[in-house]
Amino acid sequence: MYDLGQSLFLRALRRQPVERTPVWMMRQAGRYLPEYRKTREQAGDFLSLCKNPELACEVTLQPLRRYALDAAILFSDILTIPDAMGLGLYFAEGEGPCFLHPVQNVDAIINLQVPEPDSLAYVMNAVRLIRQEMPKELPLIGFAGSPWTLACYMVEGKSTREFKRILHLIYTESEAAHILLSKLAESVADYLLEQIKAGVNSVMLFDTWGGILTPENYQNFSLQYMQKIVRQIKANHPEIPVILFTKGGGQWLEKMVLTGCDALGIDWTCDIGEARRRVGDKVALQGNLDPAVLLTSKKCIRDQVNKVLTSYGAGSGHVFNLGHGITPDVPPEHVAAMIEAVQEFSPFYHQQ
Repeated sequence: MYDLGQSLFLRALRRQPVERTPVWMMRQAGRYLPEYRKTREQAGDFLSLCKNPELACEVTLQPLRRYALDAAILFSDILTIPDAMGLGLYFAEGEGPCFLHPVQNVDAIINLQVPEPDSLAYVMNAVRLIRQEMPKELPLIGFAGSPWTLACYMVEGKSTREFKRILHLIYTESEAAHILLSKLAESVADYLLEQIKAGVNSVMLFDTWGGILTPENYQNFSLQYMQKIVRQIKANHPEIPVILFTKGGGQWLEKMVLTGCDALGIDWTCDIGEARRRVGDKVALQGNLDPAVLLTSKKCIRDQVNKVLTSYGAGSGHVFNLGHGITPDVPPEHVAAMIEAVQEFSPFYHQQ
């Protein structure tokens, strides 16, 4: 039987020698693929797709059939936890995620219940099915939203660019904000531990909105709660690599390292070579091609892939990825060009 611990992805996360740089993409199962759009249509809507283990398994596997990727990521959504808390998640056309019952006062925060494990059983059923159906030699990545990012959606009630309500909460009702974040940290840790039990081989925390905070507030309202989650995962499963990704968090890499995570995802606004110099050999780095590059030409894609690899330099500890999720308008053949370029150019940086 193939030893999953020998996968390029897991070895790179552990900073062990690899023959080439592994590659996968955030949102690699998504709207840029015509087969995904067809399956989503079959499901009826996005949330129904997430809650159907067979269809969630199908869309997780779709990019693996097209491309020589080095990992699969569970198809789900970061807002499954608030949905399980009874907030009434729905997706409005052109607006993104919305909640029927946002958490907008102290009483609502105090009355909020940590979800029962059974309420997210559909996710674990999907994990078990995916792990059974996907190639045995590839790892499966589980994930969750960070407590801060979940709180942003739950308090605002929908996607926003201003974050007025959540920022008002942390400045005027900081104790209530910490109660909310503590409940979410407990929920996220339990959720990821259940995913590990169901069969994922690595987990990733998506801190999409950490970058909107001041340095002090980032430490107090985002990072410390991610650290609690990392410590709980490591206490139970020290062998499972944990990736932290704060969009817009390049200024805080040294602080993120102190959480005990195995790798940091970095967005395209941070030079990966500079990031490597700052964190040393303490963690692996994941990233960080600008997703907009995939909308250019195959030649440009190859050039920019090479620039990322050159910036990181020789040696292990790099997982090639985008600096954020792939966008729906990317031609599928451009993804192939990116993956082929990583596989062609990266062995040079791993010569012993």
